[in-house]
Amino acid sequence: MRYTPESPEETPRFSGIGTFMRLPHTHDASAADVVIVGVPFDTGSTYRVGARFAPRAVRQMSALLRPFHPFWKFFVFENCRAADLGDVPVVPGYIDESYNRIQSALRPIFDSGAVPLMVGGDHSVTLPELRAAVATHGPLALVHFDSHPDTWKHYFGMPHFHGSPFARAVEEGLVDTSRSIQVGLRGSVEELYDIEGPKELGFSTITGDELHEMGIGEAVRRIRSRVGHSKVFLSFDIDFVDPAYAPGTGTPEVGGFNSYETLKLLRALWDLNVVAYDLVEILPQYDPADITALLGANILYEFLSSVSRRISTSKLRLDGGTSAPGHPPGENMPDVEFLSAASDE
Repeated sequence: MRYTPESPEETPRFSGIGTFMRLPHTHDASAADVVIVGVPFDTGSTYRVGARFAPRAVRQMSALLRPFHPFWKFFVFENCRAADLGDVPVVPGYIDESYNRIQSALRPIFDSGAVPLMVGGDHSVTLPELRAAVATHGPLALVHFDSHPDTWKHYFGMPHFHGSPFARAVEEGLVDTSRSIQVGLRGSVEELYDIEGPKELGFSTITGDELHEMGIGEAVRRIRSRVGHSKVFLSFDIDFVDPAYAPGTGTPEVGGFNSYETLKLLRALWDLNVVAYDLVEILPQYDPADITALLGANILYEFLSSVSRRISTSKLRLDGGTSAPGHPPGENMPDVEFLSAASDE
């Protein structure tokens, strides 16, 4: 099987099975370096629902993406085998049963060594994703982009909803908070704990106001300093982006970031040791123009490109090369693990 997208010169982009970027659909992750996985569960939402339809919407909009990355100037699939594994099974309306099924479905993917790009679903799905990841990799650093910390203790006395996954993750020892950071937090809250709670759990935080003031370069330096060389789970809630650019989400908060700032920030973190990515809280029915799903597809494209670039850079080093994709030929290649933030800006 060819683990690259279908060519638009052979079949039009609007035809065929709707996989991400028209990648091959398979149930075997072992032959791929990176896999796209849908997690269509939204019963953990507390207000607006519909994120169960996000994987389908993001895949549909991904047909607009092309294999040559214009910023890094390399073919994303040249050294990277990618495939779409479809969606994991869930039980609509039943969160514990869905957690068990999500974890069981994802565990073989992590064991295979492939890096999953998971498309939720509401943010409650990150907890079983983390459980599956940690079973293979051990406790992980968390890099979390969101307007909400999702560290609330409970909701109506219940422990699991889309506002509590990281409180539960800390209790279960899934994340190393001393190496974790939450970025973009903003919006009105119920009480002071909603602001201070993440710090009490050990997370470092960068609020939305702080990120606007310090700029992307300083934020990247803080993220890198916090994470170090740890294995990372990167979780991205689409409401990190301002609703003017991503209106299709469940709990929108104004004062966020535009599409360009978002992509620039993610590109600058390409070489972190990320073993899993997820993208959550896209609600297609609240955005009839599909711009939220389109942005989501492009965010996944940056995740995919980051994995590919790490693979390509490692291959160049093994082959005795002196430059990484996106760097001029003959330029001395910096440390594969941690390029300076300035080099990516």
